[in-house]
Amino acid sequence: MNRYPLWTYVLVALAVVLGLLYTLPNFFGEAPAVQVSSAKATLKVDSAVLARVEETLKKSGIQPTGLFQDAGSIKVRLADTDTQLKAKDLINQGLNPDPQNPSYTVALNLLSSSPAWLTAIHALPMYLGLDLRGGVHFLLQVDMKAALTKRLDALTGDIRSQLRDKSIRHAGIAREPSGVVIRFRDAETRAKARKQIEDQLPDLQLADSGDGTELRLTGTIKPEAQKRTQEFALKQNIQTLHNRINELGVAEPIIQQQGADRVVVQLPGVQDTAKAKEILGRTATLEIRMVDEDNMNAPALAAAAQGQVPFGSEYYVERNGQPLLVKKQVVLTGERLTDAQPGFDNQTQEPAVHLTLDAAGARIFRDVTRESVGKRMAILLFEKGKGEVVTAPVIRSEIGGGRVQISGRMTTVEANDTALLLRAGSLAAPMEIVEERTVGPSLGAENIKKGFDSTIYGFAAISAFMIVYYAVFGMFSVVALSSNLLFLLALLSLLQATLTLPGIAAIALTLGMAIDANVLINERIREELRAGSTPQAAIHAGYERAFGTIIDSNITSLIAGLALLIFGSGPVRGFAVVHVLGIFTSIFSSVVVSRSIANLTYGSRRKLERVSIGNTAWK
Repeated sequence: MNRYPLWTYVLVALAVVLGLLYTLPNFFGEAPAVQVSSAKATLKVDSAVLARVEETLKKSGIQPTGLFQDAGSIKVRLADTDTQLKAKDLINQGLNPDPQNPSYTVALNLLSSSPAWLTAIHALPMYLGLDLRGGVHFLLQVDMKAALTKRLDALTGDIRSQLRDKSIRHAGIAREPSGVVIRFRDAETRAKARKQIEDQLPDLQLADSGDGTELRLTGTIKPEAQKRTQEFALKQNIQTLHNRINELGVAEPIIQQQGADRVVVQLPGVQDTAKAKEILGRTATLEIRMVDEDNMNAPALAAAAQGQVPFGSEYYVERNGQPLLVKKQVVLTGERLTDAQPGFDNQTQEPAVHLTLDAAGARIFRDVTRESVGKRMAILLFEKGKGEVVTAPVIRSEIGGGRVQISGRMTTVEANDTALLLRAGSLAAPMEIVEERTVGPSLGAENIKKGFDSTIYGFAAISAFMIVYYAVFGMFSVVALSSNLLFLLALLSLLQATLTLPGIAAIALTLGMAIDANVLINERIREELRAGSTPQAAIHAGYERAFGTIIDSNITSLIAGLALLIFGSGPVRGFAVVHVLGIFTSIFSSVVVSRSIANLTYGSRRKLERVSIGNTAWK
């Protein structure tokens, strides 16, 4: 009656062992570290950089506790903060001989101290939020006026292209603070221009003014288009911030919209505030220019390398080390690029990058490529006023339709990297830091201690009550409660969730709620015993009949938790994640684990005369 099949006991034992393994990394803490990542779009962090870092530390007599390379960065784990600061300065000097033009970003960070064998089985600690780990908090204000100005400038260029393509003559196009003004000499031409602009540029609201030979057509951005432009600017900035913050190696950064024009950025574990501000404030622009084919000979390139650059051109070095002369005239900017995805050439099957341009960009690109078949076109990325050549492919044929393919001399990894760089682009609108807060590691450690202590004290109080009130079955409940806490921490670690103070509060609440199920089971067993049932029958009936009530009560809690998870944000969402996971672990531990222990203790006895479930032994 009160026996589980062997596989159930094996399942419970396996769950407990896995829970221990995946909870264990959280008890090793974090160690100070230095992280090295690329500061330039076309520069990669590879094994050669790893060797340089290792050699720099070896010469200075610094022995790291860990040195490894992951996706896009090198991380050096060190014994203490003094060694961390010293190592950072040494690595920075070794990798960046010119401080004004650094090739690599060297930042302070924190890394888990978990042993390698735990990391090998992907047993990793939970991420800690800003309030527990320390770090920096920024509130950024997006300049929406600049976003609208940028959009209006683009529309002005589109108007020029549209009127030129349709051979509609005008007396001048002028940008004014509130819009764009087009002058005409007769009403008929103005009417033709109005129809063309309305058909092709629906975001503009047009108004006629003037008389005689001074006729004007004034275009302003429609209110709905203004709102759409502002929303796009905010989303684009958030995406760009995500790409930049990846360079810092921040685990689970929080980047979210606040209000209509602000962005909150929280970087847990980041100690180098100045470096974080520098990366957040970076600007990047994309330009497409033609290669100066007339001067791509050895003498001209050698002279350009010495500073004698031909008039109208600029000297660059490609990623493969080849010198390149590029014309100063800009064909297209990144504003015309709407998407960039890696792929393969349909003919040669070699890795390629597929670009998508907007309508105006497609027209410009078609005209330029028609006149430049067989010539090279350079794609440059500018950061901090310095440009680098991402790629310089040969134009094989006229390219229309706004779909562009870049291929040749690229690996699959390089195609992915190039597409990412082109997609990331620049900030859609300038941003200003309006609020900055730093939470020190000591304050985070104090929060962890207080949260940990409150959970332990609550657990101890519940355990003492259950053992005093329910005796042996109270001990079963305490073991089930312990397994519940173990499973919950293991799940949070396995999912790499971010634990915050509200999350610790949810853990404490989960423990309090989880014991309710065991109270229901124990009281049901006592009722069955009072009614005259045998101990074995009472145990069986207690678990079976209390199960429906346990499920009902937990479903109502689950509905509330899911509502918080779906509609909440920030700390509320963090609380909801732990609360929802805690409901599932509490059901498993209070029903399956608790009954497994009861079955092992009493189930094998054929003639069970009494059970200890209160102040007296019931029989």
